[in-house]
Amino acid sequence: MDATTQAFLAALIGAVVAGGAVLAWHVSDREQHPVAATDEPVVPPGVATVLSVLRSSAVVVDDSDTVLKASAPAYSMGLVRGQELVSSELAAMVQQVRRDGQIRETELVMTRAGSPSRHVTARVAPLGARLVLALVEDRTRERRVEAVRRDFVANVSHELKTPVGAIRLLADAVHDAAGDPDAVKRFSARMLTESDRLTRLVQQVIELSRLQGDDPLETPVPVSIAEVIRIAVDTSAIDAASKQISVVTSGTHDLDVLGNEEQVTAAVANLVANAVSYSEPGSTVLVSTKVDDQHVSISVVDQGIGIPADEIDRIFERFYRVDPARHRSTGGTGLGLSIVKHVAATHGGDVHVWSVEGQGSTFTLSLPRYLSVRESQEASR
Repeated sequence: MDATTQAFLAALIGAVVAGGAVLAWHVSDREQHPVAATDEPVVPPGVATVLSVLRSSAVVVDDSDTVLKASAPAYSMGLVRGQELVSSELAAMVQQVRRDGQIRETELVMTRAGSPSRHVTARVAPLGARLVLALVEDRTRERRVEAVRRDFVANVSHELKTPVGAIRLLADAVHDAAGDPDAVKRFSARMLTESDRLTRLVQQVIELSRLQGDDPLETPVPVSIAEVIRIAVDTSAIDAASKQISVVTSGTHDLDVLGNEEQVTAAVANLVANAVSYSEPGSTVLVSTKVDDQHVSISVVDQGIGIPADEIDRIFERFYRVDPARHRSTGGTGLGLSIVKHVAATHGGDVHVWSVEGQGSTFTLSLPRYLSVRESQEASR
């Protein structure tokens, strides 16, 4: 092999070695400094961590309207399906924020098949250069509470107008009939009736406002059922006597429930008063008790006008009356059964009704039974 060939081969081998060295260096450099495979936006680690523990509904959307990350409440609320926003209104807000970078906030009504509509507050803001964050708060409960409050105020105002207006008219009548003693007595008696009704309405509004939250009792105490029934029957004794209605008690009265004596008494008294008010003269109202291992049931049975089947579900609503035409004669406020319902809820009990129109009704209040230490020991044997 001549010198020229040897020199060429040496140069070729040197080039190969040099090329291999360069290739090895590039491979090593790529391993130490990997290049991103795509240019897709990524949710910052801090944001992803916050979303994972956030109780609000939160969604992060990229510049192609794809949902990159969403909190668990966002899925349960139905904001996200797959990787898309379900609400077209929310998607439009996201696009507007992406265009101008301005934070937007609005209220939306979200509908979902098979579920009631939700009133939500949506706040959308840019998150970096390419991402948009949407925070959605469910305000449905607040809307319902506000609607209930407005209805309650309107109903109370309406109910107060009736006795207040009647008292004013009767006062004018008394003034005009000053020279007629019989007329003065008649109008004065009517004024007393209306003032009693007004007092009863105010008392029940205050009572209902205390029970409104349906929160469990903080310090329940043993309440004697015998004493509760005695007071409830005595409260309606005058009205029952005026209509010649017999109020009869039966069952085991030597029982205690766990709760608030004033509230339990108010609930049973309202049931008895309703039974007397809506029963025909000369009929009978029965107050009975029944007990099992955990609950005491107090039933009030009347022979009154009964309740139509399509109205039974509504009778525990505030100010709702089965027979509005008769409430003036019965003196009802429409709050008694609402009070019973809330007392049952605060005591961890329940109230049920059975009724046949024209035959009468049976209301049953069930409350947790109280057992003394001795009774608990005997029951556990």
